[in-house]
Amino acid sequence: MIRSINKKLGLTLLSAVILTGFTGCKTVSQRDYDAAIEENTTLRDRIAALQSSSDQAGQANQSYIDQNGQLRSENQRLSDELANARANPATGFEGIDGVDIGRRSGGEIVVGVEADVLFNSGSAELRKAAKTTLDRVASVLKSNYAGNQVRIEGYTDSDKLVKTKAKWQTNENLSAARALAVEYYLVGKGVDNDQTYSAAFGPSHAKATKKDSRRVEIVILGN
Repeated sequence: MIRSINKKLGLTLLSAVILTGFTGCKTVSQRDYDAAIEENTTLRDRIAALQSSSDQAGQANQSYIDQNGQLRSENQRLSDELANARANPATGFEGIDGVDIGRRSGGEIVVGVEADVLFNSGSAELRKAAKTTLDRVASVLKSNYAGNQVRIEGYTDSDKLVKTKAKWQTNENLSAARALAVEYYLVGKGVDNDQTYSAAFGPSHAKATKKDSRRVEIVILGN
């Protein structure tokens, strides 16, 4: 439409030029010239208005494209979160300080308790901070997993035991003592003793650091 108006504008200006070339009827030529100029101004205004409308439409269209892209991204994010939630439903242990939650094949839930939370180096005596964490773990076990078998797994790093820790003789013995300490505490807090047992792995499943290797994992087995 703008192209059509531009064509008309050109014809109008051409007419005005032709009219001014006549020397005869000055009054008629001036009137026609003035009319042509007025029409030219009107057409210019219309072109400017149409161009402005076109620019606005283009901006609006780009805005819709951007919004559509944002909606697609948000929809993908929500879909990913939903898929993750279905694959890894909440366990009840989320938000407990000092623990991390994992899963093993077969649906086992692994509640790992940080070594520094539970024990001092070379010790199987629970620290005070450990009891606060284990109280919350016990509460979830009783409320959400009363019918599940629970295996308490003890681990250590691979460092040789020094004389001050010689009573354990081996790292496996130390890991067993740590697993039993956690098991006894949980049972003392009401976790079913018949559903709970411990296992010692020593340094056989070491993690990336010695600190992370000195740990206890509470494994909730499937029914």
